[in-house]
Amino acid sequence: MATATQDPDLKPKQLSEEESRKVAEEARESAWEAPSFLKEVFAGSFNLKILSSVPQAPAPRPEFLAFYDRLKTFLEEKVDSDRIDREGQYPPEIVKELAEMGAFGMKIPTKYGGLGMSQVEYGLVMELIGTQDANVLALLSAHQSIGVPQPLKLFGTDAQKEKYLPMIAKGAISAFALTEDEVGSDPANLSTMLTRTPEGDYILNGEKLWCTNGTFADLYVVMARHDDTKKISAVIVERAWEGVEVVRRCHFMGLRALENGIIKFTNVKVPKENLLLGEGKGLKLALVTLNTGRLSIPSGVMGMGKRMTQIARAWNSKRYQWGAIIGKHEAISQMTADNAATAFAIEAMAKLCNRMADTGGRDIRLEAAMAKMWCTEEGWTMLDKTLQMRGGRGYETADSLRARGEAPIPIERVMRDYRINMIFEGSSEIMRLFIAREALDTHMTIAWDVVNPKSTMGQRLGALPKVALFYSWWYPSRWFGLATPFKFHGHGRLGQHLRFAERATRKLSRALFHAMVKNGPKLEKKQVTLFRGVEIGADIFAMVAAILFAEDMKAQGLPQAQQCSDLADLFCRNTTMRIRGKFGLFTNNADAQKLKVNQQVLDGAHKWMEADLTKDEGVRMLDAR
Repeated sequence: MATATQDPDLKPKQLSEEESRKVAEEARESAWEAPSFLKEVFAGSFNLKILSSVPQAPAPRPEFLAFYDRLKTFLEEKVDSDRIDREGQYPPEIVKELAEMGAFGMKIPTKYGGLGMSQVEYGLVMELIGTQDANVLALLSAHQSIGVPQPLKLFGTDAQKEKYLPMIAKGAISAFALTEDEVGSDPANLSTMLTRTPEGDYILNGEKLWCTNGTFADLYVVMARHDDTKKISAVIVERAWEGVEVVRRCHFMGLRALENGIIKFTNVKVPKENLLLGEGKGLKLALVTLNTGRLSIPSGVMGMGKRMTQIARAWNSKRYQWGAIIGKHEAISQMTADNAATAFAIEAMAKLCNRMADTGGRDIRLEAAMAKMWCTEEGWTMLDKTLQMRGGRGYETADSLRARGEAPIPIERVMRDYRINMIFEGSSEIMRLFIAREALDTHMTIAWDVVNPKSTMGQRLGALPKVALFYSWWYPSRWFGLATPFKFHGHGRLGQHLRFAERATRKLSRALFHAMVKNGPKLEKKQVTLFRGVEIGADIFAMVAAILFAEDMKAQGLPQAQQCSDLADLFCRNTTMRIRGKFGLFTNNADAQKLKVNQQVLDGAHKWMEADLTKDEGVRMLDAR
């Protein structure tokens, strides 16, 4: 066997911003071959038909219903979520039964022994688990959504699928290995290396951090750099191979059973047949996989949101203070109503994205990223309000509540488990950067040669006619919407919110254009400005999703249709006020002062604040780096 050891000189140095951007640009999907509602929103076009024409999900299959019922019973009768949190371990019998019922093969086609679930069906399962146990949810979603099954199903060869998918369907656990000590959201600094052998295979060397499921996974998708071409590829690695080592299991604030850790690869022989998609296409594989893989998170948040609404209903209708149940006090009633409306909107967005993923015909890279970002942040707000309504009982552990005879409602555990949702599979800030880049794609395509500081004068002059022609039509059209007052009246009282969303869409595109003209190529540094635009786009998407969801309930003649309309109306009223406030921040903000104070902090100008602090080992280590 040919062997290789990683040469320290091969480890990439800290790359410049330009080099990191180049790697990211090469990995992104540059073409838009299908329509995207949000892409058009950021360009100033409110094309409701892209979303309103998404077909309803078909009636549930009997096979799915049988699995769903079995899983629900299993969660209720056998999964002790407080015990899992307390002991910090997945009980072996729980993992074993999940494997036996096929939970590790939910999205694997039936011809390979899987359950063949659609994205909608899978989302319903994630929602169900999200109502109870985030540890189990993380185990299954990390395995199914970003582990081996999804990229293998999308990009694997027939031979790869026939070898690995049946193993996974029977319960082989998988993990995705990208993060390293110096690699998080910026994969350009990847140091795990693939060295070619004379036979055409590879030798893998490197170490991965925070590999979820990694400490007990059977299979890994490993992202690694070729030592000669420097390109990044994805390979399938088996845990049983010589040189694969679990160095350490990591422990966290929440998700205490999570089998997450440091995985080391030392001279691991990887057959060339285990290369996924193609050489140098690892990051593209990861990004495409995440387009649908991210949707497991908003689906889980959907379940949590409904649970928080249920808890608020049960507690606020019984807890008696100051002469009335607390739900009658206005301060609590406001939180209760806002939580219910937000839970409805989260469900609307998550289910809409899952349906789009199933039916195809739409580019959902923006919608999926937006759903992950928006749902997780709104879910956190819901959770925080629920804890506040529960008061001290929200802060107390379920075990402690149970021990003294009170209802063991685990808000404290849910909050610890939930917080990671705004970090993994793309932190909220990285989601905003990703969305902002795609949001500006129309302008980047048209005007980049003009604003690019590296463009030659000839390139700038050559691009001017095209730019002038486009913007002479585009910009005036973003100001006038003479037909808007006459639209959407078929939606009843919710039509007013669609009219506002259309006007806000045009205003958003103007605000982004003004920011681009004002800042030129420096706009990419104005992250807070871009983030405001992203957040407005997210709120517009959420409003539309909520309205369409309420309309669907009405069209189906469901008895709760009127209540759904009330929830959508309240949500849109709240969101309209929020959008107006964010538009104001484009011109009236404290951005410059914040930058000034930030630099003072980084330069140590405020170290006087630290004079009365006790010594801290962690800070000392950071300062010594």
